[in-house]
Amino acid sequence: MLDYPTLKIIWWLLIGVLLIGFAIMDGHDMGVGTLLPFVGKTDTERRVVINTIGPHWDGNQVWFITGGGAIFAAWPLVYATAFSGFYWAMLAVLWALFLRPVGFDYRSKIHDARWRSAWDWGLFVGGAVPPLIFGVAFGNLLQGVPFQFDASMVSTYTGSFWQLLNPFALVAGVVSSAMITMQGGVYLAHRTEGDVQRRAVTGALGAGAVLLLAFIGAGLWLRFGGIDGYAIASSIDPAMVSDPLAKTVVRDAFAWWVNYQRQPLLWALPLLGIGGSLLAMALVSVRRTGLAFVASSLAIVGVIGTAGAAMFPFVMPSSSMPNASLTVWDSVSSRMTLELMFWATLIFMPLIVFYTAWAYRVMRGKVTVAQIEAAEHTAY
Repeated sequence: MLDYPTLKIIWWLLIGVLLIGFAIMDGHDMGVGTLLPFVGKTDTERRVVINTIGPHWDGNQVWFITGGGAIFAAWPLVYATAFSGFYWAMLAVLWALFLRPVGFDYRSKIHDARWRSAWDWGLFVGGAVPPLIFGVAFGNLLQGVPFQFDASMVSTYTGSFWQLLNPFALVAGVVSSAMITMQGGVYLAHRTEGDVQRRAVTGALGAGAVLLLAFIGAGLWLRFGGIDGYAIASSIDPAMVSDPLAKTVVRDAFAWWVNYQRQPLLWALPLLGIGGSLLAMALVSVRRTGLAFVASSLAIVGVIGTAGAAMFPFVMPSSSMPNASLTVWDSVSSRMTLELMFWATLIFMPLIVFYTAWAYRVMRGKVTVAQIEAAEHTAY
């Protein structure tokens, strides 16, 4: 039997794992979609690109769906508040994602250059828009989201959609977009050859360079650019039931760096983000693409982990009512819910990892122009 505080920490870690799994697995699909119009110069080359992810993209959506479901079940206040404040942003993500299944299924149904080109750009939008918006959302979390609770614990978003598109949030969006594009470029280089591979390598190197500059720049901006973090100034009982208003929160310029000061080992996370990106770029440039994909995945762990470690225990700070900020301790479901979900996760997550690994092993290998030309009636 796990106690309530331990379960709260476990679910903070598990949701982090699900978000990282989504960024690594569905992220390389989206990164390939982002590069599709630029890496494939002919219809056959674009079919090569699409067939590298065609058999897997829908299975990788499991990470996204599971992550959203876990937030709904484990952090209901976070789910409700986020989908209220980020309503239009989430709708933009949803509509962009609509283009992916339709694009994969219908692109090759008609032999018309304009039809196929339109769906290629649709797949580009479906791959490029979600990472950008998710990054913008993360940038807003680091600054605080303007929401508050009333006496009945109903959350109200007090900002506007355009307020979300502030300069720091847009830089965070660039970090996310470049990170996913690098992941897609490395994966595409691993699954292709010839001109397509060469262009994929160029795309991965360009995205990696942008990622490094934006990630380091965002960190310096967060430290020296006048963006205050959040800190709990009152005592808090980790075993208490959810009550976000039962604490005092203050804003402080150094707040997001306190955890790194207390636990110096956490500096391994930003170093992993930077080092993993550099290593992925070096490896993909010499065509060690399998190892480059591992390095790129580690970079994703480092980048996302850096933000998570800085914000802990905060999950969704409030800029308009700091005491209403949602944390690991006071925005979670009941102990029974967390425990039941924990044991279900122990059973089903290994199954997801197993069937994903099996599918990739069965359909491994290069996708070539010759294969596509020899199989004109393939699904993609």
